[in-house]
Amino acid sequence: MGELISLAKRRAARAAVAAPAPRPRVTFYFDLVSPWTYLAAERVDRSFAAVRWEPVVGDVLGLADHGIDAERREAERRAAQLRLPLVWPDAWPVSGRSALRVASLAAERGRAAPYVLAASRLAFCGGYDVDDPEILAEAAAVAGLGLDTCLQAAGDLSRDGPPERAALRLLRRGADALPAISVDRTLYSGEHRLAEAIAAATGRRTASAPPLRGHG
Repeated sequence: MGELISLAKRRAARAAVAAPAPRPRVTFYFDLVSPWTYLAAERVDRSFAAVRWEPVVGDVLGLADHGIDAERREAERRAAQLRLPLVWPDAWPVSGRSALRVASLAAERGRAAPYVLAASRLAFCGGYDVDDPEILAEAAAVAGLGLDTCLQAAGDLSRDGPPERAALRLLRRGADALPAISVDRTLYSGEHRLAEAIAAATGRRTASAPPLRGHG
């Protein structure tokens, strides 16, 4: 008599082959005063099936040490490559702390993506001050956050701590540019490495883009 075939084992084997690979854990670290966040945010929102958005204070990483004029030139060059408009706010750079406080609230409520997209467009497509209460309220409304809740968060100094600590954690991991993307345990620093992060999350291969001299 030949060897019996276990249907249960065969079904289990087929299920194992057919089961999709687990999704990678993806986190997008951003600072709303950075033009590089604006240049990356829409691609992040489109490219990952699931992504956690985490606000970070860029000054903690020492990113404000770059020359403003050089930063503008590099960001303008990259925006032209990506065919995206770039309009500088009159007061840029600003602290962005109020905007980040509202971003932390949006993240808590699972609404960080629409808030960041709206705020960064207002700042770098419209040229508005991202810390202006009216601009904050408009971006918050897009994310479904009420006006009173938004303004309360914007003035809540206790919300400064988590983005500062997140920046320190990135610094310990070797981050040298924002935005940054973590795919499982691998960190990709800078807008110029976004394609690598997308490829890592989707299992594709891609060549790394050369780094720009600014934050990106």
